[in-house]
Amino acid sequence: MRILGISALYHDSAAALIEDGMIVAATQEERFSRVKHDWGIPVNAIKFCLAQGKCQFSDIDIVVYYDNPILTIQRFCENVCTLQEEADDLLNRSFDDMFGDKIWIKHNLLSEFGNMKQGGLFLVSEHHLSHAASAFYPSPFGKAMVLTNDGVGEWDTSAIGIGEGNSLKIIKSIQYPHSLGLFYSAFTYFCGFKVNEGDYKFMGLAPYGEPVYYNLLRKNVIDIKDDGSYRLNLEYFDYHNGRTMVSEKMETLLGGSRRIPEERITKREMDIAASVQKITEEIIVKQAKYIRSLRPDIKNLVMAGGCALNCVANGRLLQEHIFDNIWIQPAAGDAGGALGCALYAYYGYLGNKRIVRENDCQNGSYLGISFDDAKIEQCLHEYKAKYMKVDDNETARKIAQYLADGKVVGHFCGRAEFGPRALGNRSILADPRSDKMQTTLNMKIKYRESFRPFAPSVLMEKANEYFELDEESPYMLMCADVKMERRKPFALKNLMEYTDMDMIPIVNTPRSDIPAVTHVDYSARIQTVTEDRNKRYYQILKEFEMITGCAVIVNTSFNVRGEPIVNSPKDAYVCFMRTGMDVLVLENYILLKEEQPEYKESGDWRNEYELD
Repeated sequence: MRILGISALYHDSAAALIEDGMIVAATQEERFSRVKHDWGIPVNAIKFCLAQGKCQFSDIDIVVYYDNPILTIQRFCENVCTLQEEADDLLNRSFDDMFGDKIWIKHNLLSEFGNMKQGGLFLVSEHHLSHAASAFYPSPFGKAMVLTNDGVGEWDTSAIGIGEGNSLKIIKSIQYPHSLGLFYSAFTYFCGFKVNEGDYKFMGLAPYGEPVYYNLLRKNVIDIKDDGSYRLNLEYFDYHNGRTMVSEKMETLLGGSRRIPEERITKREMDIAASVQKITEEIIVKQAKYIRSLRPDIKNLVMAGGCALNCVANGRLLQEHIFDNIWIQPAAGDAGGALGCALYAYYGYLGNKRIVRENDCQNGSYLGISFDDAKIEQCLHEYKAKYMKVDDNETARKIAQYLADGKVVGHFCGRAEFGPRALGNRSILADPRSDKMQTTLNMKIKYRESFRPFAPSVLMEKANEYFELDEESPYMLMCADVKMERRKPFALKNLMEYTDMDMIPIVNTPRSDIPAVTHVDYSARIQTVTEDRNKRYYQILKEFEMITGCAVIVNTSFNVRGEPIVNSPKDAYVCFMRTGMDVLVLENYILLKEEQPEYKESGDWRNEYELD
């Protein structure tokens, strides 16, 4: 039984293939198209999934779309009726989108790929049910409570559910226009960052500020109940009118107009970020407590939806000990809906017996494309690259030594990750002990603001020697504090006079003995690494520990600002040559920057990518 799940026509389109309940492949379209957050029909992602499954579109038993377009149109029409004579902006901006490809998704797929299997089904799944399924079915739990929060899907913006065996039910939801995801995005926009992409920046900015706007926002903008439900005061927003995210009334409340993108970041933006982050955490914690009260016998929580990528809020949930165990879908945003709807069709719709594994069924989220030696060598010969090839063990040792010597390594190995996090296979690696490494990586390689933090990868068995963390965090979705004994005195307030777009004096001030991965509040977004999930990456960490005594390395996604994570050897080589990386490793092929032929391009390649 082969089922193809599809997420498309909103943002982060993706495809996923499962066979007899097991995940065969899952990937985002952006990795192939090289368009960040590509929202189109995922033709390339589908082709990859079919190839990975050694099948044709005509072999597929069920195709599932992750969203019900009829319900979305219903929401759109009711919104238009509510606005009445003020609906022009909404109609002009959204009419074609609502009544275009989303309605004809089946027709468009058949036109592209031909007929399905005789007797095959085309189904649609509701948006938050797809999110919930993506969190519950791959999780290592037989029973779990489910929490999803995002912008909006059909009508729902937040949902809670119960998963038991192969059964999954949504039992309560919050509906549009009240939305935690849109609340967060509105302030992301107000602070000059891009909606659906700059949320990570906004979250990373929060520790620099103080929540001085918290009471003001709670009094005027959002009403939060004890069960975690909420209502927005829509006078302060404008997204429901089809215009910008916030209204002029919000600008008045916050003492001025929104920050223009790329302008100097001021303390106001930092304080807004801190305030909104505090409110977001408050809502999610209240939701979790309420959910636990509904079924005290269920000790596990699973999460998905874009808000589940807020690792700071996730870390707060860990600290609260509301549930014994938490599992979060690594592709928690819309891309993960492709996987969720496919799994729901197999388990929830068809009623098949559920497969549960102790370490989850997500396979480390290494579900994307890989390349053999022949294809790598073909790429290297095309660029006349100079390289050496060594065996697996020697590759790990060499990478560890390069890192210990202060070099920055682009690491390309195995199957690409599914989701927004690079987990070692499409990663840029560096030494966390350097107090200048955060600035170096941001400014000379990623070409982005220097305040943005980097994540540590740490050997699972050594994690509690570095961080206040006693459990796995394999998907880099949990924040925890650096151990007290590793911290160095750091007075953020004394450095705030330097606050500008880059904040380099602050960033370059050591905060621990692993400064490159320690944020200004002593927190870190952690990836724990085990040998069974990723043997190669584990070996690199072990070798680095043997050389340096440090069981942590810096891990950031292999890309530059505005670019999707690299997917192919060509993507990796081009990114390597365009940036200040010192070493490129493609499987067991090692390239040193100083040995490569001159790389020339016409024009400024940075113009290829939109700013985030």
